[in-house]
Amino acid sequence: MSVSDALCVSIHDVAPQTWPQCEYLLRAIRAVADIPVTLLVVPAYHRQNTPDSSFDRRLEQRLVHGDELALHGYMHLDDAPRASSLREAWVRHVYTRSEGEFYAIDRAEASRRLALGCKWFAQRGWPLEGFVAPAWLMGPGAWQALAEFPFNYTTTMRRFHWLPKGCAVYSPSLVYTVRSPWRRYASRAWNEIACRSLHCNPLLRLSLHPVDAAYPDIVRHAQRVIADALQVRKPMTKAVFARTVSANMRNLAFSADRQTCQPPWGR
Repeated sequence: MSVSDALCVSIHDVAPQTWPQCEYLLRAIRAVADIPVTLLVVPAYHRQNTPDSSFDRRLEQRLVHGDELALHGYMHLDDAPRASSLREAWVRHVYTRSEGEFYAIDRAEASRRLALGCKWFAQRGWPLEGFVAPAWLMGPGAWQALAEFPFNYTTTMRRFHWLPKGCAVYSPSLVYTVRSPWRRYASRAWNEIACRSLHCNPLLRLSLHPVDAAYPDIVRHAQRVIADALQVRKPMTKAVFARTVSANMRNLAFSADRQTCQPPWGR
């Protein structure tokens, strides 16, 4: 399998509370093409971890369908100690709306939450190859803790990281911001530019969030991005791409950059 033309579509913040919106996005994707999708699952979304057998069955159906389930934090909630600077306060409580769970916690706490997430997957017998931090933000403690676990990949805003060898391929994700009409317009325009600039990139990533489902203009734009990309790219889950990277490392331009990555605006 070639890595010169991959498309990875992911849906973030998958939880019982957001499933209706996630399901809507899945239907919107299928209206374009029946492609594999990576679902980023939050085990205890906003501290709500009551077992939900109906939700579990729906995710198992997605696995059977060929989708991937990845770990997306544990609570998707930043409950770390108070920010030490104005910049940190802005990143944690304005840009991420207090959801950047792995940005300010230390190694021990990050390791504890990763272990809880892995246990949650294991209890259900679900395969787990990838971890993506909420808001794509990981501080030094989170990076250190991640090395303790057998994840095959993680993604930040601008890179796809193949963890076994500490390598990363440049691949900024297309993402939408919907807080206001001008932000929705700006993110659509930015994604158009990004699609053109990434034409020769080995991987094109499109990241959707439950809140996107409320805005028909955003959904239609995402559908057009997918349709256009499928003209020249092969759709695959992030796990499949990670395995592909393993088999084709010499054909990609890698860097070991571990910088925290942020988009040009907040969602």
